[in-house]
Amino acid sequence: MRRLAADPDFEVLLSLDRLSGMRICSLLPSATEILFELGAGESVAGVTFECDYPPEARTKRVVVRTRLEHSEDPLEIDRQVSDFVSRGESLYEIDQAALQAIDPDLIITQDLCHVCAASPGDLASVLAALARKPEVLSLNPHSLRDVWKDILAVGSAIGRSDPARELVTKLERRVSAVVQAAAHFSAQPRVACLEWLDPLFAGGHWVPEMVACAGGADIFGKAAQPSFRLTWDELVKANPDVVVMMPCGYGLEQAVKEFNRVTLPEQWGSLRAVSDGRVFAVDGSGYFSRPGPRLAGGVEILASILHSEEAPAAPPAASFANVARTTQ
Repeated sequence: MRRLAADPDFEVLLSLDRLSGMRICSLLPSATEILFELGAGESVAGVTFECDYPPEARTKRVVVRTRLEHSEDPLEIDRQVSDFVSRGESLYEIDQAALQAIDPDLIITQDLCHVCAASPGDLASVLAALARKPEVLSLNPHSLRDVWKDILAVGSAIGRSDPARELVTKLERRVSAVVQAAAHFSAQPRVACLEWLDPLFAGGHWVPEMVACAGGADIFGKAAQPSFRLTWDELVKANPDVVVMMPCGYGLEQAVKEFNRVTLPEQWGSLRAVSDGRVFAVDGSGYFSRPGPRLAGGVEILASILHSEEAPAAPPAASFANVARTTQ
């Protein structure tokens, strides 16, 4: 008997057939996480040098590398980035030979931040050299809702729409649980989220929204707006209740290290957050800077930081640390 397309089992088979043998190149770490979360890890054939989650992503061929010279000094990294941007040059180099060898069916890129990952503009000349033109999916999220929509878009592109919807539903429920609990929290702390420490940058895009979901008020960032540069004087004058260090692209250990090496202003000890011992470092790379599934965990981390006794869910393990200090 011929199966009809309306048969759920048949739909599953169609999805699996579409993904089977598919070759995907992910040009941004968040898309790599989404692909693995949707069960498409075996189809991922190319990734970026920053794709490190899940651990299996490290086994994939690297097709995007940075043009920045290696440095552990955040100020030097910022200088190099500024130089590339001022010259109108990309920070990334796409390996054309690797892409030609992979011959991808789908390339996922982004057009949100040309400092954070390769963009469609970086791809243009490379695509022109490919014998067979792949499908290109460009993501451009500014909010949590946009991130969830991007998960659905990736699911649709690889024939995994049902798992994508299930994943989004699970993530929305986790965030909703925090939002509902936050409505009953006893206070709404004023929070400064720092996306870079030397120079200072305030977190933007979805970060202020995450703070609001967790029962706090972001005193600098604006929802769905880019991050921007701050001065230490502005931070001191704002006198936040809580400071969260979330350097873009840094894990927890490196974030703590960078905070410990940065030169703090003399007025640092006068901050309410410092005197109350409410200065934290977090795994920014995993839970804040990458617009992927782990942002839900970021909301849970913030709820635990801001309202430790009232938070509705335990935060991911080894995701944040108290780093309050009054002297350099």
